[in-house]
Amino acid sequence: MSNLSHFVNVNVAALATDASYFAKLPATNIVEPAISLLAYHDDFYRVMGRDAKARKVWDLPWAAFHEAGLYNKRDNSLYITSNFQSLEDNINITVVSLDSDDYPVRSTQFPLLAEANGGTNYYPPGAKRNQTPPMQLYCDEGDFERPSQLLAVDPNTNKSTPVLTNFLGRNFSSINDVRQHPVTGDLWFTDADYGYFQHFRPEPSQPKQVYRFEPDTGVIQVVADGFVQPNGLEFSPDLKTLYVSDTGSQQFKTVATGPSSIYAFDVVGDGKRLANRRTFAWADKGFPDGVHCDTEGNVWASCGDGVHIWDKQGKLLGKIFVGEMSNNLAFAPGKVFVFSNARLWVVEGIKAQGREVCQDFGVGCN
Repeated sequence: MSNLSHFVNVNVAALATDASYFAKLPATNIVEPAISLLAYHDDFYRVMGRDAKARKVWDLPWAAFHEAGLYNKRDNSLYITSNFQSLEDNINITVVSLDSDDYPVRSTQFPLLAEANGGTNYYPPGAKRNQTPPMQLYCDEGDFERPSQLLAVDPNTNKSTPVLTNFLGRNFSSINDVRQHPVTGDLWFTDADYGYFQHFRPEPSQPKQVYRFEPDTGVIQVVADGFVQPNGLEFSPDLKTLYVSDTGSQQFKTVATGPSSIYAFDVVGDGKRLANRRTFAWADKGFPDGVHCDTEGNVWASCGDGVHIWDKQGKLLGKIFVGEMSNNLAFAPGKVFVFSNARLWVVEGIKAQGREVCQDFGVGCN
């Protein structure tokens, strides 16, 4: 494990006239991945807290820490999907215990879950959020024999239930990420081509779109299109904005001129539709994959060198720099975990609280 107890200031005025400035910083001029907290703006200290400490927790010989990061209260653990290895070894779920600061891990798989990617804690129709423990809902990318689907799992009983397997009879390509609206219960999700790009899904048959699904009625709608590869999505804490990332700069190969952007939409029509699409942010390194908000409305996204944090106006406040691609992150009370496939990182003692921490952990609720 490695520890860090200080921040590094980035002089954005100097960077504006010296493209090599960033690479010359000791914290970023590294050979092996290492974690640093890079402040692009003074507000970064307010978000992180000046006593925040960052460290590497795990460095494994396989891509155990990729997507999801769902909390299960009964065993006090995060459930993280691994990256695709082969069709002979379908995607594992890496279970990270929060009972110890060593964060011990184990692997598991769930019935009917072929190739898991993103996910959300899920309250089925009729469940009472203050009484019923949530299930976990995974974006199953499918394979050549099984469709891409939304699959509900109870990690405590090892039972799985398909929630959505198609769009009015048409197959999805590779459902990527999902959020449940905390008021309506609707499921908002993205469909991308990464199963096809990784050679375990057939050629896509419909556009890359964002969908809204009502589990209680079966109603499903396309709510946004015009993407190359829609990926991560997240609601603002007031639920008035939906953020959606487009990772079209990575397909079968890197496409340097492809989108590496996060778009913002107004959530309108009683929380059922989207309007007023606009560019929120563009990642200067790699592309924004998993997207999350804190309770102050700051937007956190895993990008090509770690986690980038923007305020609600789209101004870059700072980075949790790890020197390699991060695919997602997960908040817990007073901390945030950063996933970069073989490595798991944590920043502890942070001031920010994830939008869903109150609901998931039952702490930090005003």
